[in-house]
Amino acid sequence: MNDQQWAGVRERVEALGSSSAGGGVFGAVGHRWVLEQPLGHTELAELEAQMKVTLPDDFRAFLLRVGAGGAGPGYGVFPVRRIQGRWRWEGDGAELADLSRLAEPFPEQGPDPELLQELAAECPEEEDFDESEEFDDAMEAWDERWDAAMFDPDRTVGAFVISHRGCALRDWLVVSGPHRGTVWRDDRADETDLAPHLHDDGTPVTFASWYTGWLRQAEATAREPG
Repeated sequence: MNDQQWAGVRERVEALGSSSAGGGVFGAVGHRWVLEQPLGHTELAELEAQMKVTLPDDFRAFLLRVGAGGAGPGYGVFPVRRIQGRWRWEGDGAELADLSRLAEPFPEQGPDPELLQELAAECPEEEDFDESEEFDDAMEAWDERWDAAMFDPDRTVGAFVISHRGCALRDWLVVSGPHRGTVWRDDRADETDLAPHLHDDGTPVTFASWYTGWLRQAEATAREPG
């Protein structure tokens, strides 16, 4: 998606925000239809220099033409801001991304399925314990092992969290490696590995198609009879 294809997108978002029907769109209670101001070219260059990575073209154009975050899919696109001289994305779960490793290729897959199967089989059952405190301790220890496998920082190098869908479900934008430019679902809170958003034909969803697809659906929802 080139720069010109973002033309009018900010105005369309603002129109939804000024419509009483816009409040019925999922996530509007979070982003309130507010868009951050776009970045300038100098700011974008500084951001990429600090991250040691060139962001995907459609996302770069979004930052320059539409906004540095705000109204968007889920509870909104996490805004990128300069805090005490350093750039970072802000939002629920944004800290899960290691911004110092954005230049590393995003992995093809996550934890070994056999390892997860073994861990699942070892999950403590309350009826196997005489005391609730013993069960709680065993469950806490098991949770630590499960989280170490599912939330290994190596799983998400080359990507950052772009949005939050509620209930600890998030989306990531991949910026390095073969999947560069695509958006991935993070449903690990529901005990499933990250997976790419896909179109009906099975092709991966890019940032531009993810955002504009949301915008078209939001406009359709706002037009529905109340």
